[in-house]
Amino acid sequence: MTLDDLKNIDVNDIASWPVALKVIGILVICVLILIAGYWFIIKGELEEYDSAERKEVSLRETFLNKKALAVNLPAYKQQMEEMRQTFGSLLRQLPNTTEVPDLLVDITQAGLGRGLEFVLFKPEKEIPKDFYAELPISIKVAGNYHELAQFVSDVAALPRIVTFGDINISADKTGRLSMSAKAKTYRYLEEGPVKPQERKQRRRRR
Repeated sequence: MTLDDLKNIDVNDIASWPVALKVIGILVICVLILIAGYWFIIKGELEEYDSAERKEVSLRETFLNKKALAVNLPAYKQQMEEMRQTFGSLLRQLPNTTEVPDLLVDITQAGLGRGLEFVLFKPEKEIPKDFYAELPISIKVAGNYHELAQFVSDVAALPRIVTFGDINISADKTGRLSMSAKAKTYRYLEEGPVKPQERKQRRRRR
């Protein structure tokens, strides 16, 4: 097929085209059909397939996570019950309002019973927290090393929670020791749930 043959082709009479040109035309049309089919049909289907595949992976992970939680649910319930019992046990170690004076007496009796001399025993203003109040007590006692150690041990053995902090021990010229400390006990607040505004105020005091 020469250049003259191409010039003499009648566009409106495809039947008169040379065979080679017909084949090329058919191939071009096929390629255009394939491109159009991919662009308008297959591409969208592939995107939907990828999206569905990602969703399947996400759903499978969610299912496996929930399955693991369901399998371990009895163990979680047991742990929650153990934590509830532990919390209740600790809560019972916090004195209520009526028990605080008796606890203060127990602390002084523990010191006097070990032969200590109380130089200072000053309960301070309580500090409200979320569900309990902190009761600081400034203490200063005098005695020998073993008496001080036994006093601290006796207070730690009380059925109610009492902690010591800011401990400072000094000795006078005779060798007698003086211990100043900040004892803290904790009172369970029984007035019910704390309002959000009150909770913020309590956190500012910490």
